[in-house]
Amino acid sequence: MTEALRGTAAIREFTTETVPDEVVYRILDTARFAPSGGNRQGWRAIVVKDPEVRLGMRDLYLTGWDDYLALGAAGLVPWAPLADRAAEAEALKAEPLETGHPRLAFARNLHTVPVMIAVLADLNSLAAVDRDHDRYTFAGGASVYPFVWNLMLAAREEGLGGVMTTMHVRAEEEVKALLKVPGDLAIASVVFLGHPVRRPTRLRRSAVEEFTTLDGFDGPGFTG
Repeated sequence: MTEALRGTAAIREFTTETVPDEVVYRILDTARFAPSGGNRQGWRAIVVKDPEVRLGMRDLYLTGWDDYLALGAAGLVPWAPLADRAAEAEALKAEPLETGHPRLAFARNLHTVPVMIAVLADLNSLAAVDRDHDRYTFAGGASVYPFVWNLMLAAREEGLGGVMTTMHVRAEEEVKALLKVPGDLAIASVVFLGHPVRRPTRLRRSAVEEFTTLDGFDGPGFTG
């Protein structure tokens, strides 16, 4: 378990080897045991196989891609809740900056990734306790994203790799129309899985002391 938790990286480069439906089913069958508020399991999943629909999903991903690059090139965290909206608007006036970006191949070819799973959130099932706050809300995701992470862990157990993406949320209405999703569901993530070209062995993460403090936000770094 520790090895899986420390070694499950985001994979965006895949071989052309196909993934049988029975493997995808096993991944979903394992992922369904993720926890959720009230055990309501407010997720739905769509396995996307139709070539034309896949192309549509690629194109809708790319609609947000240029904006993502432009914001990053301006030194901004793309769509951060507390970002300077004026600075964002100025950054988005720039010409697209795709050339040489390490994720460019993934963005342009995601329709060819062996497994594409759209994960939806049932808005009637989420206990979004921060729904009425005057800030960005995220608590409802606690009942959906554990399922997405379970997909990643279950895929790793099957010898696969993958990545959970959220770019399609930028074009949610178009994605919902393409996938025929009812109005009371939202796009939470689109997961891509396949046989990795390479699997990173040394992941870079902050040390515990850098993000954990004792007895208050201004307390000393927590150490074991």
